Amino acid sequence: MLDKLEAINQRFNDVGQQLLDPDVMSDMKRYKALNKEYKDLNKIVVEYKAYQSVLSNIDGAREVIATEKDEDFRQMAKDELETLLPEQERLESIIKDLLIPKDPNDSKDIILEIRAGAGGDEAALFAGDLQRMYMRFAEKQGWKMELVDAMEGTAGGYKEIILAMRGEDVYGKMKFESGVHRVQRVPATETQGRIHTSVASVVVMPEAEEFDIELDMNDIRKDLFMSSGPGGQSVNTTYSAVRLTHIPTGIVAQCQDQKSQLKNFDKALQVLRSRIFEIELAKKNEAEGAARKSMIGGGDRSDKIRTYNYPQGRVTDHRIGYTVYNLSAVMDGGIEDFIEQLRIAENAERLKEGTTA
Repeated sequence: MLDKLEAINQRFNDVGQQLLDPDVMSDMKRYKALNKEYKDLNKIVVEYKAYQSVLSNIDGAREVIATEKDEDFRQMAKDELETLLPEQERLESIIKDLLIPKDPNDSKDIILEIRAGAGGDEAALFAGDLQRMYMRFAEKQGWKMELVDAMEGTAGGYKEIILAMRGEDVYGKMKFESGVHRVQRVPATETQGRIHTSVASVVVMPEAEEFDIELDMNDIRKDLFMSSGPGGQSVNTTYSAVRLTHIPTGIVAQCQDQKSQLKNFDKALQVLRSRIFEIELAKKNEAEGAARKSMIGGGDRSDKIRTYNYPQGRVTDHRIGYTVYNLSAVMDGGIEDFIEQLRIAENAERLKEGTTA
């Protein structure tokens, strides 16, 4: 492991030098790729240097124990060793985790789509609850969340809502949320206290950049229409809403959140690009037989991944059989435990199958 870490350290230094090269700085695509690699390698190098320091201190303490005649010095070295050995194990665990091949899209921002499914008004209300859950989680992570488009439910919540999430390792954490979420509870409109089951689907797409996928604007049809819903008087009286159709694939994206037609166009184009990128990514992973085909991290939007049972205060993730009984905390954005358990399961699967990201 030390040889591998030293090689990574050398690559880190090499990339750092390349980033200072004027030729590299003038090539934005190459510079962006190297800068991302530099940040990823830095996480490993920081732990490697801490690990080197601990190993050096362990060697020093053992030498004192082996050679020192003064019993007080020997005892101090023994006490230090008792602290250093657990720290060595902790750092080794962190480093091994960091060395597992990662999905290259983990560091990307995302487009998040939440849609009400079966269940009528209750499904729309649940979609609204999921939106709030992710908003609170994003706040805890220090991420930024931006509305792209929304269609409100007749009784509240959303029939559909599309959001952009930006921050550190957003896709790496949120990718596990793709799939069908099921809620079991007594709706506010239910007079006989019967428990209803409703569903909402969540789709998490890595936000595609221009470098990731090139679109020919001649292949895109642009339609303008008046916005509907909230947004102020001018939103509903001008043709500011934008709908884009990618003619070769039939994929459609629209945005009506902004008063500016140009801003709506940019947002809709971003969603369109990400949807096309997701399709290309699925084809690539299918061809390579990647681990993404598995349920863990696979994000198949038809899979029922999680159940939120209100009478029991229970949340169960069906992919890994993980259950907690703190539903209120989960709905307030406390989904960290699920993400961590899914991440561990995905890493174990990658190791088992020898899959590279």
